[in-house]
Amino acid sequence: MGLFDIFFGLIFFMIPFLIIGLPLLIAFLSMFIKIVKEYERGVLLAFGKYAGIRGPGLNLIIPFYHRLVKMDLRVLTMDVPKQEIMTKDNVPVKINALVYFKIKDPKKAFLEVENYAYAVSKYGQTSLRNVCGEATLDGLLSERKQIAEKLREIVDVATDAWGIEVTMIELMDVELPEDLKRTMAKQAEAEREKRATIIKAGGEVVASKNLAAAAEKLYRVPGALHLRSLHALNDMSSDQSNMVSFFIPLEILRAFEEVE
Repeated sequence: MGLFDIFFGLIFFMIPFLIIGLPLLIAFLSMFIKIVKEYERGVLLAFGKYAGIRGPGLNLIIPFYHRLVKMDLRVLTMDVPKQEIMTKDNVPVKINALVYFKIKDPKKAFLEVENYAYAVSKYGQTSLRNVCGEATLDGLLSERKQIAEKLREIVDVATDAWGIEVTMIELMDVELPEDLKRTMAKQAEAEREKRATIIKAGGEVVASKNLAAAAEKLYRVPGALHLRSLHALNDMSSDQSNMVSFFIPLEILRAFEEVE
């Protein structure tokens, strides 16, 4: 038996061990290596005790002794469920919000609070009820950005102890009762009619002043009224379908009186 046959015999004999052992070897080595992505940080625990923060890349750990918990540092979005709130002027409204936040300190976010996302959502829900309850309905509808910024500051201060930074809060939807919607629609319609009436009345006042000024000018200028009447007759005669009526101005009659 030559060396060539011995070599292939050994390979053929080791194939089952390679098929079984190689995946086990890879799985064993992977227990020592943990990959942390660029937007993550790893909280390292040694027998349950905090042992530091691991950055992006390959990180070597000791299995069963170390535990690496990955924390996402990107901006996260949390929806605050819609809830019914009583405003300062006793109007019930339903409102929800959207909270944008990120982990500023991975150590605090892991050690100081059990579930930071759930905690931020619940605290935002409570703060939303308190802040919106201090505003009137008109203020809630017209000053949404100011109320959202005030809400963000309150939640950010409270979550700072958890290593969380609240970057923005948006009030998504303010749902009014149906009867209030109808009342507001009627009020808006009445306001539009009021402005239209005022504008129309102002136009009539201006028109009446212009007519009065024109009448006074025609009366004072000799022959002006007669020329205006002839001009009106000329306009009416341009249309064949119109029936033309002739009017004799008072100036002509007064002229006859002067002749007599």
